[in-house]
Amino acid sequence: MEYPVYLDNAATTAVDPAVVETMLPFFLSAYGNPATLYSVGMMAREAVDHAREVVADMIHASPDEIVFTSGGTEADNAAIKGVASAYKSRGNHLITSAIEHHAVLEPMETLEHSGYDLDILPVDAEGRVSPQAVKSCLRPSTLLVSIMHANNEIGTVQPIEEIGTLCREHGVLFHTDAV
Repeated sequence: MEYPVYLDNAATTAVDPAVVETMLPFFLSAYGNPATLYSVGMMAREAVDHAREVVADMIHASPDEIVFTSGGTEADNAAIKGVASAYKSRGNHLITSAIEHHAVLEPMETLEHSGYDLDILPVDAEGRVSPQAVKSCLRPSTLLVSIMHANNEIGTVQPIEEIGTLCREHGVLFHTDAV
């Protein structure tokens, strides 16, 4: 059997065989709801808690800071809308770029319709967001800047370290879609 050449790994990628092996028990026998009190559910809960601890340890975080979602769209929505809700008293200004994935643009536009101010920055001919453009848009009411790490359509890698530094210097929260 011939397999096609797959060139859309930015959208989805094959699961690593080691991950499949690790997950098999949870697909076949320990597939219980981790929020329940019966034994299969408790086994699933222990596995989720362990995974949360492993991830937290890798990034020097606390396990209670790790939130698992079903995918990138849900994660972006939770981050953007969650920040807007939790920190509304800090400001109502949001900044993003014109080439963000819809998982970022749509919640940003929803917030704009709810009364938030939104600046959507243009990109240069190579699809890059200028850190200077971000800096020039920052204001005291800026709550969140969201710039993707790498564009899923053209592959441009954004200067997120520089943008993140600017945000930190100005006390602004920074989100990056790194899917």
